[in-house]
Amino acid sequence: MGFGKFEGAPKPVKVGDEVEVTIEAIAAKGDGIAKIDGFVIFIRGGQQGQKIKVKITDVKNRFATGEPVV
Repeated sequence: MGFGKFEGAPKPVKVGDEVEVTIEAIAAKGDGIAKIDGFVIFIRGGQQGQKIKVKITDVKNRFATGEPVV
């Protein structure tokens, strides 16, 4: 049984989407953390405070991952 508000619910992003986000924090492994409608997105190489366009590369039940669009 899941405890996340997005568990089994539609996610605000899907693989291939390009979205503009602001990095709110840095995760323990160094990825940037941003949110869309409360849904967490991890961005490799993101810096806190950075406003960046990212391409969503994977979507899980509770989070997504993305890479900066160059």
